[in-house]
Amino acid sequence: MKRIGLFLLVNLLVLTTIVIVTSLLGVNHYITSSGLDYYSLLIFAAVIGFSGSIISLLLSKWMARKMMNVRTLDPDKHLNSRENQLVNTVHNLARQVGLQKMPEVGIYPSPEVNAFATGPSRNNSLVAVSQGLIDRMDRDAIEGVLAHEIAHVANGDMVTMTLLQGVINTFVVFLSRIIAYFASMLVREQARGIVHFLSIIVFQILLSILGSIAVMAYSRRREFAADSGGASLAGKHKMIKALKSLKTTTRLIDNKQEALATFKISGEKRKGLRQLLATHPDLDERIERLERSV
Repeated sequence: MKRIGLFLLVNLLVLTTIVIVTSLLGVNHYITSSGLDYYSLLIFAAVIGFSGSIISLLLSKWMARKMMNVRTLDPDKHLNSRENQLVNTVHNLARQVGLQKMPEVGIYPSPEVNAFATGPSRNNSLVAVSQGLIDRMDRDAIEGVLAHEIAHVANGDMVTMTLLQGVINTFVVFLSRIIAYFASMLVREQARGIVHFLSIIVFQILLSILGSIAVMAYSRRREFAADSGGASLAGKHKMIKALKSLKTTTRLIDNKQEALATFKISGEKRKGLRQLLATHPDLDERIERLERSV
């Protein structure tokens, strides 16, 4: 309930902010006496689309810490040997890719064998691993996982995903309101308001699902890029070892945290439509690509 409550609270804050911004800018009046004002509607859609994704990006570290109960490791305080090794490995990898500010390093309490990286920029990031990963992986495999996550940070994947999601959101808002407007024109005048409102909800949901297919396809591509980057940083054999270790423990993935699935290194194998909406490619394919690479 705590994770669900936090998620709903963040969404409420995002929606409230969007309403305030659009009201202040006066761009939410896109229906005129002569029909749709497409220019005003496009501005309205862009403000909503990019506001939601940018606010989510800025809150990404906070959301991840709260939803995953991440315990941040302070290198200036007393840490045990495993925690100290974790921090040193992340910082060494971060220096290799030229990060000016070291990522925060944390552990979240879960038996799953997984890790994730998030944050609004290269120099304001968080890398967290599960307790299950620390308990079940050896040093080389852990380094491979951490190299993969640092590659995500170095590649600026969170920012790129935010921009892509903003574009998708803009088209979803724009097209759903055009369709809803013409749908409302098919009924008598007294019912147009409710039909327009309900049509916006229905078509926005449908178009969001279609848009998610494009976003998830890009997410799967960035996983291959992060695997390649991780192999360059830690060594190909460590990256392959990490993926093979993850493959043997996919049954331990925590499906209660689907909202953060795109952040993590490993995802559950899926088929059909679920595969199109999967954030991660199949582990076998990822291992095969690395093994074929020079």
